[in-house]
Amino acid sequence: MPKPRTQTGEKNLISRQLIELRKQNNYSQRDLAYKLQLAGYDMDKNVITRIETNQRYVTDLELKALSEVFQVSYDYLIEGKTE
Repeated sequence: MPKPRTQTGEKNLISRQLIELRKQNNYSQRDLAYKLQLAGYDMDKNVITRIETNQRYVTDLELKALSEVFQVSYDYLIEGKTE
């Protein structure tokens, strides 16, 4: 059985928001990976690249890590909606 994709064929829903948040905070992919690792999450630059380019699914732990580092809600990461 094939893995699910979005209606447009992407593997995740957060790539656009991740890129936007990273740029708003002036983080390179390497900077973000470092921040995530300092927070105790094992995510490297390659993981971030693959998420941003829709080559990779995002786990629930990665979603939690990104929401914590950027201090945004899951809804914002997934749908771009603010509270």
